[in-house]
Amino acid sequence: MKSESQTKILVLTIDESDALIREVLDAGARGYLLKTDVVTDLIKAVNALQSNKTFFTPKVAEIVLNGYLKKSGEPKEADAAAANHLSPRQREVVQLLAEGKSSKEVAVALGMSVKTAETHRANIMSRLDCHSLAELVRYAIRKKIIRP
Repeated sequence: MKSESQTKILVLTIDESDALIREVLDAGARGYLLKTDVVTDLIKAVNALQSNKTFFTPKVAEIVLNGYLKKSGEPKEADAAAANHLSPRQREVVQLLAEGKSSKEVAVALGMSVKTAETHRANIMSRLDCHSLAELVRYAIRKKIIRP
């Protein structure tokens, strides 16, 4: 039985976040194309994948390279474990934010100041390398902090 699929995956998206790019590459995608580059690069991307090559637009390649350079020298497993380990309080904050609560609502629900809630939010987003609330919601769903 073959362990590798013959299917070649090309992701076409508007999202250029480092976290999503890493996630789809880890899932087996061999190409990543931004919708803004479709007119100039779609045929090149398909041809590259048909030739068993990878394809990234220059902008995506730069993001991938910067992510690699940022991570080089650090043990990947330790880094991933540290990033994914949230304290119980941080998990509560993530849950409330992912449920659509504002920082003020999080503060009221958890009995803290708005400034503390905003600090928690900023620290969590940085720790998880999330650049938007949508990425934080995806994280919360993947880690079963909330249900979709």
